[in-house]
Formats: sequence, structure tokens, C-alpha cells
Amino acid sequence: MKLPRRRFMSGATALGLGAAYGLQSRPAHAQVALGDMKLDVVSDGSLTLPGSFIFGPMPQDELLPILERLGQSPETLTPPCNVTLMRQGDRTVLFDAGSGSDFSPNSGILQDSLDVLGVAPEDITDIVFTHAHPDHLWGILDDFDDPLFPSARYMIGKTEWDYWMNPNTVDEIGDARVSFAVGAKRRLELIEDQIAFFGDGDEIMPGVAARATLGHTPGHMAFEVRQGSESLIIIGDSIGNDHIAFARPEWQSGSDQDPETAAATRVSLMDQLSHEKTRVIGFHLTGNGLGYVEKGADGYTFVTEG
Repeated sequence: MKLPRRRFMSGATALGLGAAYGLQSRPAHAQVALGDMKLDVVSDGSLTLPGSFIFGPMPQDELLPILERLGQSPETLTPPCNVTLMRQGDRTVLFDAGSGSDFSPNSGILQDSLDVLGVAPEDITDIVFTHAHPDHLWGILDDFDDPLFPSARYMIGKTEWDYWMNPNTVDEIGDARVSFAVGAKRRLELIEDQIAFFGDGDEIMPGVAARATLGHTPGHMAFEVRQGSESLIIIGDSIGNDHIAFARPEWQSGSDQDPETAAATRVSLMDQLSHEKTRVIGFHLTGNGLGYVEKGADGYTFVTEG
């Protein structure tokens, strides 16, 4: 099968990630070992979003001083897109598939990032989705709308699947996200015969358990990866940025489809993660998204390891 490729830049140049404390580092990724599992954080580039996409519903008089303190522009957001690759035994697993070539001009470099690791699309055995937004799902197709990962099996939460496959979703999701609904349904229909479903608490493969982190989308899932006493949580977009989501996790965000539920999810996650000092990989957290949550006198802070 021919696998056409779009090249924006080499993976190493696109990522430019620095050395990470406690990690084996390479120019284009960070790596964590948990027992016989090897997890690499690789880049799919970045997005450029208007600040109102997240900040719109927030109390502006309180928001602006916090953003100024954190060095974050209220006008423009440029979040990274961090994809997790896990290798264990004969399995090579992607958690989310990036955005492909049809969503954002600064994203879609996942193939280049995988090239740095010597991983080809046909090497991927499983793709597990946190949710079905474009920057997590649309990368399953190549530039000709053919499946990019010919050997992959797919997994998604049943609630998430049901939401995007519901023909009423396109009419109910709101004008700003109509393309999300159309694009998700079209792609999910193409992989319908290769997909398996899971629910909250299910062990989807040895050492990997799904955890409902609802609100960003109706069926958003995180994944706890555990080997012995070591663990790490792939949080997807349940904590969607490294600034205001940490400083004021209880505030509702315009990026979430159910802002009230998403805020409750963030507050609960922040409390647990800061207490347990659990490593996280966040899809849109700064750098390569790897670090942990620290509680302070005024909100929380994301402490990076990369």
C-alpha cells in the first residue's frame, strides 16, 4: 500500500525538545520507561487559536492579571500537540492520531516525528482515542483520504463513539463545531469494522486502564499506564492548557463542550494528581506535555520534565 506523505519540516527540527530530567532524551521526543513499557512523547506540531476560544466565558477582570503574570497572551494561543507512543512486546500503540493535513497549518507532522524513532505507519498495531476532536482523530487518514495506519486496530470509549455517530449531533453541537461533527462521523464510519469499545475502568490492554474524564467531550477518556509501583496518566484534553486551567481549574472554558462537567473533572484531577505526584502527559501542555501537578497558595502549577 502506498503511503503518501506531506512534509512540513523534519521531525527533529519541528520539535526541538530539550533534554529532560530523569528521561532518555533525543532531539525529537522525550521517553519514559515503565517496566517493559516504553513511552515516547512525539509532536504533531501546534495549533493557533483565538484567545476567546478558551477565555470567552471567564471573568475578564480576574483573568487578565493572571494571564499577564503567567506570560500568556489573551489574544492568541499556540498550544503544542503531544501524541503518546507506547511500545510493549509486539504492540506499538498510539494514543490519538493527530490532525492530519486538513485541520491546522502548523499541525500534521506526526509522521515526521515517528520517523525520528524509526516507526512507520504500518508498524502501528493499535490506536486508542481520548476523544474524537479533529486534532486527535483526523490523522487516521492520509492526503488521499485512505487509512494511514493499515495494520492498526482502533479503540474508543463507547459514550464518545455514540455521541459522534449520532446523526443529531451535527445539528446540536453549535455552528462553531459543525465541521468537528461532520469530520468525526465520516472518519469513524471508515474504521467501524476495526474498532473496539471500552468504558470507565476497563483495562484496555495489559497495564493500561481507561478513566472517564468527561466534559471536554461527552465521552472523553484518560488512560492510566501502570507497571508495578510506577504509573503515568495520559490525560488528553481533560486539562487543556498549562496556564489558566492550572491557575483556575474551576473556571469554565470555552474549549469544553460541557464546561460545567469539564471544570468539575479538572478540579478533581488537579487534587488527585498534585496529592499523588503522578506523572502526566497532556496533549496540549507546554513543551512535550510531560510533567506533574504542583499545588500552591494560588492555584496549581504544571512542572515540566521536558
